[in-house]
Amino acid sequence: MDPIIAATHADPYPYYAQLRTAGGLAFHAGLKVWVASSARAVCAVLAHADCRVRPAQEPVPKAIAEGMAGKVFGQLMRMNDGERQRCPRAAIEPALELIDEAHIRALVAARLITVDADGLYKAMFRGPVCVVAALLGFNPAQGRTISALTADFVACLSPLSNDLQLVAAHGAAEQLRGYFVELLAESDSQLLTAIRQRFEGDIEALIANLIGLCSQTYEATAGLIGNGLAALKRQPGLRGASMDAVLAEVQRFDPSVQNTRRFVAAACEIDGVRVEAGDVILVLLASANRDPALNEQPDRFLLDRPNRRSFSFGSGRHQCPGQMLATEIACATVREILDHGVNLERLAWHYRPSLNGRIPLFNIVGD
Repeated sequence: MDPIIAATHADPYPYYAQLRTAGGLAFHAGLKVWVASSARAVCAVLAHADCRVRPAQEPVPKAIAEGMAGKVFGQLMRMNDGERQRCPRAAIEPALELIDEAHIRALVAARLITVDADGLYKAMFRGPVCVVAALLGFNPAQGRTISALTADFVACLSPLSNDLQLVAAHGAAEQLRGYFVELLAESDSQLLTAIRQRFEGDIEALIANLIGLCSQTYEATAGLIGNGLAALKRQPGLRGASMDAVLAEVQRFDPSVQNTRRFVAAACEIDGVRVEAGDVILVLLASANRDPALNEQPDRFLLDRPNRRSFSFGSGRHQCPGQMLATEIACATVREILDHGVNLERLAWHYRPSLNGRIPLFNIVGD
């Protein structure tokens, strides 16, 4: 076991507890990175001004730097610090907070959901992006295309992607840009209008971050839906509970984003440890969520957990602006899957290959 393998291990949480016991911020010789595992260390890293989301010498990964996927990547607020992060965030976050939850539920309910393995996959991965596309003003057919292209684009975000996947990601970025150019000329959706008004005429940054909104929705929401279904199978007593309460605890207890990285821009001290410029810190969000210093009885799944605290959607200046949107889409989707009669007892799964995501891929036992 190591902190990377842990993300897709059947149960990484005892290992995370061992890491916390050994020290909140410690160097992993095998991976050649610092590992922040305690709530205190994770909070300190995420808040530190010298801990950046990308290495200073490589703001865009070399593998995609020369294509359209790289151009989009370079403008994403989640992949930048300073003004290049703050301005897009200030444009998008207030608009997302105004979305009507009933509208989200209606959009999810309007989708065809089947409870075979393929249907669950589409509900988890494709459905949430279709909802975001509809909120932005795309029609249902366009939304399905946007969802498919987003599936190709997100390959550029993973170091595990091969050359063919990266070529497809560049092509998807080109096509997504074209769709958003047309949308901006035609749509007057409330969400798009609210976002557009705050971008001050920077059309390329606007388009890149609209693509980013879709790509962030794609995997994180899929993981929340999938881990919600897994929790319901493991704990049958949860099935009659409020789905909002269930997923509020799922995102703390078994989050879809297990870790993130920070790159040290200048020598500094973090949580009593000196780190040097160029060092890499692996930030174990899921481990911090289970730290007793953050949440009492952290290894118990409690629907009515008082003062629930979580790093699953980030913290501070890079906290995910779409937390409410992702959570509401996930809640509505799990409700629909249950209402369509999925047999939870027949669900089996393995985790999608990833360095940081914990996303179940389901099959139906007996099919």
